[in-house]
Order: sequence, then C-alpha cells, then structure tokens
Amino acid sequence: MTPLAPRQQLLLGLILAALMAATRGQHFAVLSLPDASLAVFFLAGVWLRPAWAFAALFAVSTLIDAVAVGWAGVGAACITPAYAMLVPAYGALWAAGRWYAGRHVHAWSTLAPLVLAAVLGGTVSEVFSTGGYYFFSGTFPAPSLEGLFAGVAKYLPATLTHLAFYLGLASLAWLALTLGLSAIRGARTRVAAQ
Repeated sequence: MTPLAPRQQLLLGLILAALMAATRGQHFAVLSLPDASLAVFFLAGVWLRPAWAFAALFAVSTLIDAVAVGWAGVGAACITPAYAMLVPAYGALWAAGRWYAGRHVHAWSTLAPLVLAAVLGGTVSEVFSTGGYYFFSGTFPAPSLEGLFAGVAKYLPATLTHLAFYLGLASLAWLALTLGLSAIRGARTRVAAQ
C-alpha cells in the first residue's frame, strides 16, 4: 500500500478513535452498531505507520472503559487482570493489518490476502481475548482447554462477522475515495492540458 502522508494518517487515526468511541460496547455507544474496536486496530495496522499509534488507540479504548466504569456506572466485570490480554488481542489485529498493507494492490487479487489477514488476525485476537478472560478473570473456578475452545467457538463467529462488516465498509469507503480522487486528478489534468 502506498504510504499515507502524516496529516492523512493523523486524520484517519482520529476517525478510527471516534468510530471506536461511538461503538465500543454499550458504554456510550451513540450508534446501535457492533463494537468496531477490532476493525479499528486492524485498519490502524493498515493505514497508520507510527508504532505509537497502537499505544494511543489502546489508551483511547482503556479510557473509554475506565470512564464507563468509573463515571457512567457500567459494571466492572471485564476490568480484571485479564484486561491486560487485550494488548496481544489488539496487537494481533494490528499485526494482521500491517501484514496486509504490505500485500495490498489496487486489484481484485487483494481480496485473498485481506480475507486471510482478517480471519487469522480475528481468530488470534479472539483466542487472546476470550482466553485471557477465561483463564485470568477469576470468574471461572476450573478453567480448562476444553472450556477455552468452547468459549472461542461461541464468540468467534460474531467476532469475524463484525470484523468483516467494518472492513467491508472501510474497503468501500477507500474505493470511493480513491476513485473520487483519481477522477478529480484526471479532470485537473484535462483542464491544464487545454
């Protein structure tokens, strides 16, 4: 993928943070849409070059949860030692996005690596997220690998569906933006040539 200018990356980072804030859990969700956090980290891996962007987005997600628990009265059931497992969970999606960015081309053939990155990144993320909560939250008296597999099997379909939904929207928006900018450049070239 062609690297974006720093200002474009900053704008996309702010848009991704706003999308996460608008949809994260049901804390303050302004939109009745599934949580976009996983897609946000994947897309950040694709579009945002500085490594600090990952830390900044993780800080935003943590701040949203902290405000929800401390200020909005949302239950703190998910704020346990297992919360730390969200770092590798989101990191898996960031890494999958980075991997895909290196393979992106403006052709239909880019769909195969996109799907591969999304499915593998989403699956690894779910294993860390569900596994972290299952093993480290203190909620389950006798965690086992069988219980982990059952939890992943229960939540993975929704995880991949929500990820596909947001990545599909982002792909359509990116395509529209790319085609629109290309048309504008073409019109300017024609006018300049006259």
